[in-house]
Amino acid sequence: MAQIRCIVVTPEATVSEQTVDSVVVPLHDGELGVLPGHAPLIGRLGFGELRMLNGGQAESLYIDGGFVQIADDVVSLLTQDAMPLSEVDEVGARELLDAAREKSASTLDLQEIRQRSMDRARAQIRIARKAR
Repeated sequence: MAQIRCIVVTPEATVSEQTVDSVVVPLHDGELGVLPGHAPLIGRLGFGELRMLNGGQAESLYIDGGFVQIADDVVSLLTQDAMPLSEVDEVGARELLDAAREKSASTLDLQEIRQRSMDRARAQIRIARKAR
């Protein structure tokens, strides 16, 4: 059976590099399933769960935005942060959400920054609950 290569890179390190049967990528506007032979694509990542499936076994990582490129059965993710779901801190995420809600947002730029912070915190809370 054909497989695809999934590579997850942060500014600090390559977090994961493995060959899998399929990948589900969190995009900024939903999820994208990727199987071998997928058409080339470049997309913007959202905050959420990257699921890699191989032989019936699933491995998941929290992805903190960034970009994805799909080409020649290689899925490359460049993200600010990636970690196993078990490492996502729900208490810390709740504190981030509260802090984001308190931020002043008098301009469109500040409103976008606040919204992005709130989206990140909500995704982390959702992932932390799932990992329990």
